[in-house]
Amino acid sequence: MKENNLVYSNLRARRGSLILVFIVAVATMLSAILVGPGAAMASARPAPEQSSAPKAVTASPSESPTTSQSPAPLKSPAPSGSAGAAESPSRAESASPVKPADRGRRRSADTGECRGKLTFGKIVVCPSITDEQENVWTVTSTVDSDILLAKLTQASGDGVGGRVTDRNGEYVCYLGPYPEECQLGAAGIYTITVSLYYGTGTGSYKLSVESTRTPSECEKLPEKFFSFASAGRTGTLPAGAAGHCYKFNQPTGAVLHLAGPGGAGDVQGSILDAQYKPLCQVRYTTECTLSRPGPYRLFLRELYGNETAYTLKMPRISHAAGCPVVPLASFGDPGTNVGTGTVAQQDEVACHALTTTTAGAVVVRFAQHHDQYLWWYMYGPDGQRICEEYSSARYCALPAAGTYTLLVQHQNIMGTEINYQVAVTALNRNDGCAQATGTSWDQPALLVHQTSAVQTNCQPFQGQAGDQIITYAAPTVYNEVSTWLVDDAGVTLCTEWSERDGCVLPATGTYRVISYLRSWNDPTEDHTYKMQVRRLSDAAGCPTVTPGTYGAAPASALGGIRCRILDIPASGVYRVKAVDAQNYRSYARVYDSAGARVCDDMWCNFPAPGRYTMVLAGAATTTVIDNDFRYAVALLPYVPSGCDPVSETGYQEAPYRGEFVAAGQHDCLQLPSPAGARIVALLPGDATGAGMPEIAVLDSTGAYLCDSSWSLRQYSCELTGTAPFFAVLNADDGDATGSYAVAFARVDGAPSCPVLPRDATGVTVTTGADRFAACFSIPADQHAAREVFTYRRTSGEGDARLSVFDGGGVRYCGPTGPSVDRTVTCSLPAGPVMVILETDAVDATYQLTHRDATTPAP
Repeated sequence: MKENNLVYSNLRARRGSLILVFIVAVATMLSAILVGPGAAMASARPAPEQSSAPKAVTASPSESPTTSQSPAPLKSPAPSGSAGAAESPSRAESASPVKPADRGRRRSADTGECRGKLTFGKIVVCPSITDEQENVWTVTSTVDSDILLAKLTQASGDGVGGRVTDRNGEYVCYLGPYPEECQLGAAGIYTITVSLYYGTGTGSYKLSVESTRTPSECEKLPEKFFSFASAGRTGTLPAGAAGHCYKFNQPTGAVLHLAGPGGAGDVQGSILDAQYKPLCQVRYTTECTLSRPGPYRLFLRELYGNETAYTLKMPRISHAAGCPVVPLASFGDPGTNVGTGTVAQQDEVACHALTTTTAGAVVVRFAQHHDQYLWWYMYGPDGQRICEEYSSARYCALPAAGTYTLLVQHQNIMGTEINYQVAVTALNRNDGCAQATGTSWDQPALLVHQTSAVQTNCQPFQGQAGDQIITYAAPTVYNEVSTWLVDDAGVTLCTEWSERDGCVLPATGTYRVISYLRSWNDPTEDHTYKMQVRRLSDAAGCPTVTPGTYGAAPASALGGIRCRILDIPASGVYRVKAVDAQNYRSYARVYDSAGARVCDDMWCNFPAPGRYTMVLAGAATTTVIDNDFRYAVALLPYVPSGCDPVSETGYQEAPYRGEFVAAGQHDCLQLPSPAGARIVALLPGDATGAGMPEIAVLDSTGAYLCDSSWSLRQYSCELTGTAPFFAVLNADDGDATGSYAVAFARVDGAPSCPVLPRDATGVTVTTGADRFAACFSIPADQHAAREVFTYRRTSGEGDARLSVFDGGGVRYCGPTGPSVDRTVTCSLPAGPVMVILETDAVDATYQLTHRDATTPAP
């Protein structure tokens, strides 16, 4: 700013001696300047339906005035200030940005052909402006406080800029490459001085001005234009046009839908109220509330001054007109009570009029394929938005009787045409609902048919106050089902998150499950889904199960119905596991008599004796498990009892043999090892199916310690907690029945196994059906820090695996992969170690040796 003021002062100083001459020249030639050139210019006014571009005419030398007005000094624009023709702005307000060519030198007056009088709505073309030339134009404002709309468009060559000054030569505003709104002061003559921005080179430009208050022409938009049935107004903005003017009247408070004008350019403009204050911008698809009184004006302009076609659409949302009616549909197939429409490109809208005689919630349904590319809004008669698709995915609550506007907007960025159907169903009506169903668990699942892509279904049932109801729904082929619960008045229940499954009914009466399939693929198919409406509290229709015993088939034999009543004789922790006929686990949840969750399956702490409800996949409301699914339930005290004892030197004795006779059976074994000991489980290498049971180790309180998935088979299991300790066995998933053999070995402390000689012969290990493990010890002074172990099958069949443990029971090597012949090098700690060779339960012999890793192999 300091630099600008300095240049400005220099310019004024250099022109000080000429000021008197300048004033005389202005007074003498004022009439000539006001007359200006008689340039032939064409109107830029749009036709009512289709506007055509006027011809912009080049100014000619013969039409130029004989004397040009000397331009005012270049000063910076004041962003929010205004200047009058008779009252100049202050120096601080009128300092202008200085272009490189302005610095330190005076511009000469233009003696070329581009200057004269501008007329509102006309476009002038200057074919050439060179170096320091200045083209001087004048424009007359006939009203005070007008807002001048100006567009200075660079046509070719170097960039141009302009400044507007009043009759006193004081700066008013600057014209750059974008449309400008220039606040004028008093009515009178204003000067526009155009020059090359850098004061050097050559260019050409177009210039056009328009008055906001007294436009050259302004087309009136009739009432029918504001109908959704209107095709809008199409027009073309000529290259370089300052703008097209439209005027209209609408009630104060009216809400308009403003569509993007489209076209190849960037067409935009502001809606002005009666005081010419901006209300809304027309550019992108949006809404506009006419919050201040009219009449209203809209000036459309192209941001870059290009010739552009456009379509103006501003249908009124409040008290909308031109929207086809969508009647309220009943539940079930809506038949002909559907709305249809087409939206061809992104952001295009369609509308429907919906009339209801009562307040209440409605379901708005589009086919899912279309719905993913559409966005809908519901408006009240006053144009206020009531709800929209994603915040009202289930329903839209209409606050009163009346006519509402449903607006449908195209959201596909690819612009694909969408032909859609829509159905609206009132939740406070019962017409079309299915016959009422019960809530007992023993009744078969409902099969619901959907014959329309926009169908909404209704399933009534009776409930008592305090009942906890849960609904399960699942498609018969791949799809998604939406469900929720409403009362008889259509009010949606249980809308907030709760830690409880299902929904507690607030009163006794009739309730309804609202549901539908989200996707609609082939209209020729019979689209169906299953549904179960069930009561969790005081559940009815569930078979009863009492606790069973270890080592026997489950007390609950295979049977149907999704739930079981667990009759618990005493408080405490129980094992609850549901399995199908192939022993695959079915996850379950347990509830008390009030419907509150007690636990999930496997480990369940019952706070008191009583009757509890176990439900398969209790919280999975998107699954339906019908009565034809058969399963058994193992219900056992979590602390085992009546368990057979086993040895901790299973490599010396015959293994323990057991048999699973039914799916869901659990066996238990009591371990002799004390607290702090470390053990491993020994199994035949060729065992399969039920012969490879899952094993878990518990202490006397039922606390879990380890299992066969890791510690018992891959490392070692430390017996922490309180003795005695138990091993609980069950067949793996998919293995319902079969026999097994298992043994256990304590691997900590001083080994009691025979010594493995450190020579080339080693030992011979003989295996069989009852001998599939062998144990050896190596004293501390008979092994190195790195020791090589070799085993080789010398007769028979099968494979073997090797493991080495230190005196603390930590596994240092192994288990190796099964092999008939393997050599491994093992880093060992100081002290004695234990070597265990596990084999298949078949007749065979193996040679086992070890040596110092630094000693060459024999």
